[in-house]
Amino acid sequence: MVEEHVPHGVESLCESGTAHYARALREGRIHNSEIESSPCLIDFGLLHPGADDMQWLHPTAPAVALPRLLRTIEDRVAQHRRREEKLTAVFEAFLERDDPSAPEREISAISVLQGLPRIDAAIERAIADTSHEVLVIQPGGTRPPESLARTRPREQESLSRGARIRTLYQHTTRHSASVLAHHEHLEGDIEARTLDEVTERLLVFDRTVAIIPAGKDRSIALELRHPALVEYFATTFWRLWRLATPMWPQAAPRPVETGITTRQHAIAELLVQGFSDAEIATRLGMNIRTARVHIAKLAAVLGSTSRAQLGYLIGQSAILDAAVEPAASADDASTATTHL
Repeated sequence: MVEEHVPHGVESLCESGTAHYARALREGRIHNSEIESSPCLIDFGLLHPGADDMQWLHPTAPAVALPRLLRTIEDRVAQHRRREEKLTAVFEAFLERDDPSAPEREISAISVLQGLPRIDAAIERAIADTSHEVLVIQPGGTRPPESLARTRPREQESLSRGARIRTLYQHTTRHSASVLAHHEHLEGDIEARTLDEVTERLLVFDRTVAIIPAGKDRSIALELRHPALVEYFATTFWRLWRLATPMWPQAAPRPVETGITTRQHAIAELLVQGFSDAEIATRLGMNIRTARVHIAKLAAVLGSTSRAQLGYLIGQSAILDAAVEPAASADDASTATTHL
């Protein structure tokens, strides 16, 4: 059975074709039946039938075959050159009317950052150009000291240039020694506040660049430079900031309403919405054991003996009707007016 021949270019002559062409050159001819596995030799003009007997194939001398094949390639290249010229001529009229800065602007409006090294590099570039304001939202509870140590030099660089840094955490961060120590090591206009729930991680630099995660594992991020998108995220930040409780440099006490802390108030809202203990812990940036401790304290305050009864008692009580207002600093009104 003859092995099927795989098409290829002349520059990568198959093993069978190479052997048969060498034999034809050596013996002066080769029988047609012997090259069934090497039809490429005829296709490339390396073998041709004899004038007296079509069953025998004679080799084309290498000195003749090579220039002929090169000329074929040159003709193909020339054809592509002519196509390039025609295509360029077609687009010349459009290029003359086009804004030369537009393509770059469109490409950079939204960029996908794949991998932590590229994300860190984008943050470094954005901070290097920041001179006015850095807005940060950090969900979750505590942050690893080594992670904070990596970000400290670039944050201090922005502060040293006169920029201000505003960071929103979740309430659980108020008890994080590593986060508090991080703020103590920074010098400049830096403030932090906390909420029960915040959005996903967000960084906004001078209202010109925003970086947000694009995946749950945070190995992919989006770098946004579209003015409308960046402004939207900055506005969202300042609205959350106005509702948040000051944590740094001066921590405001979180109010207690009828024996229910603000943390338990937030848990009560999520309980009546049907969230599980694990879901509540994730949304409020705490571990599940802490969430269950707060749920138990809430049940004790309301006199509940079961999860179903707890939901009923929360609904019957007035704790969800009472708005728990965060403590606000004296300059909140001017800040909100300036940035909303």
